[in-house]
Amino acid sequence: MLNRYPLWKNLLVLFVLVIGIIYALPNVYGTDPALQISATRTTAVDSNTLTQVRGLLESRKLPFKKIVLDKNGLLVRFSDVEEQLTAAALVRELLGDDYTVAMNLASAAPAWLESINALPMYLGLDLRGGLHFLMEVDTETVLSQAYERNLNEIRSLLRKNKIRYRTLRQQGESLVMKFSSAELRDKAHDKIRGEIRELKLRDKDENGDYLIVATFSEPALYEIKKAALHQNITTLRNRVNELGVAEPVIQQQGDNRIVVQLPGIQDSAQAKRILSATATLEFRLVDVEGSLSDALAGNVPAGSRLYKERNGNPVLLKKRVIITGDRITNASSGFDQDSGSPAVYINLDGPGAQAMGRTTKANLKKPMAVVFIEYKPETRIVDGKEINATRKVEEVINIATIQGVFSKRFQITGLDGVNEARDLALLLRAGALAAPIRIVEERTIGPSLGKDNIAQGTRSVVVGMMFVVIFMFLWYRGFGLVADVALVVNLILIVALLSMLQATLTLPGIAGIVLTVGMAVDANVLIFERIREELRLGNTPQSSINAGYEKALSTIADANITTLIAAVVLYIFGTGPIKGFAITLSIGILTSMFTAIMGTRAIINLFVSGRKIKTLSI
Repeated sequence: MLNRYPLWKNLLVLFVLVIGIIYALPNVYGTDPALQISATRTTAVDSNTLTQVRGLLESRKLPFKKIVLDKNGLLVRFSDVEEQLTAAALVRELLGDDYTVAMNLASAAPAWLESINALPMYLGLDLRGGLHFLMEVDTETVLSQAYERNLNEIRSLLRKNKIRYRTLRQQGESLVMKFSSAELRDKAHDKIRGEIRELKLRDKDENGDYLIVATFSEPALYEIKKAALHQNITTLRNRVNELGVAEPVIQQQGDNRIVVQLPGIQDSAQAKRILSATATLEFRLVDVEGSLSDALAGNVPAGSRLYKERNGNPVLLKKRVIITGDRITNASSGFDQDSGSPAVYINLDGPGAQAMGRTTKANLKKPMAVVFIEYKPETRIVDGKEINATRKVEEVINIATIQGVFSKRFQITGLDGVNEARDLALLLRAGALAAPIRIVEERTIGPSLGKDNIAQGTRSVVVGMMFVVIFMFLWYRGFGLVADVALVVNLILIVALLSMLQATLTLPGIAGIVLTVGMAVDANVLIFERIREELRLGNTPQSSINAGYEKALSTIADANITTLIAAVVLYIFGTGPIKGFAITLSIGILTSMFTAIMGTRAIINLFVSGRKIKTLSI
């Protein structure tokens, strides 16, 4: 019989509609600005934490909607973003470094919706507010560090194999080794080539000296820059997690740039300080045998190097590093029990603990120094042009006598204050950047602007939909009303799918939804015009409806598939905002084909199937 769906098709349409309504429903309830409080491995969030936080908020007369303890930690809900921001600063100060206080948006939907993982869509930076940074990795420093690392490795290799050399230095973008004989050069060449494969070696004779010139191969240069970029992305992600930012965006852009988006964060100064800092530590023994006065006169002992303390006093340290910051597994700030001064408590990994244990055992009653290393970006004017460079700052923050053997856990002092101790602990926990980064673009979007964007985006969807609904009803009457119902269902399905995928909705994404609303009725226009044409040819209403859907199907498929291909290309080659537009457009195309073809026909079949109809309201 014409215009009758089998039972499974009707059930499919009904099932999709019910699922769509359920998973779109959380967006009706919206979200609450919230604080998610979780603990580190050494602490726990419990009822005592809840009592502390509740007491703090009540004592400061800061209103909150609800505070609950769940499996993820402590969740505090607020009515307003400003209250959330104020509370975040207070709670972080109360709980300290042992807890992570993340600002996020908690679903206000009933618990039964959350139990089936029905959650609202994530809101992007332009809708929620926050900070946007575009950061550039200093690749020159990356290469300089790589040359210095290989220089030290070659020096150790030659000494280990007792190959004497005259000089070993970096000269531009190469390492130059000078030997007194061709025999020594050939021996060194073979050893270096066998151990350090990333270097290209070239022999050269110059003024009676026998030289080896080592440079990085092109593949090695690419891998060094790529590894530094990826390590920086990982480190930035760790630092953002330490800052307590929910749903951040950290992604690569081009060969040497990183995009960082921090929804909900408004303190630009703190975010920049933490994200771009390149602080790390080195632990070295103090050279108590060498003469400091001779070193100041220019005669620095071999194996030692001059440093300065924070007060400007010079100090002579051993070149050999005991451990560096990459051996630190955990760090927390606090206060020294004896002096009451700010301190950072350090935990080391296995190899780091072994190295520290060996050193402290062999050097009891000898002084050890902690060197604070930081790369600071600076801009200089050279020949009237701005030159961006990075300055390496090294200073001794602490010298202490080794009183006993220690390895895995210890503390350092000598810091300028509580804030420096807290920031240093955060940086050490998150890891050091492989290379300095420079912020080349910064944007701040306030919460109120985000609210305005949401309101304007919603208004554009509603207004666009109203015009389409009115046009379809006036032009196609009863059939136009069916198309309008399908259009509403289509919008519900788009929201439901975005919520199920936990996609991030941005302004370009809203633009994609608006465009889909206008395009969604294209299929129905083709179908309805085909039905009118069949009626003009004298066919019966039942056969005209059937022919309209059957004959317009291929045209509808062709038109939507070509648009879908364009959306996929946009997603593959586009960046953040363009990807958001492509996602909503793709989802809208798929849902509109379902609602415009199967959905509208299911409704029309409900009214015309098995009935004798003389005229159609089309």
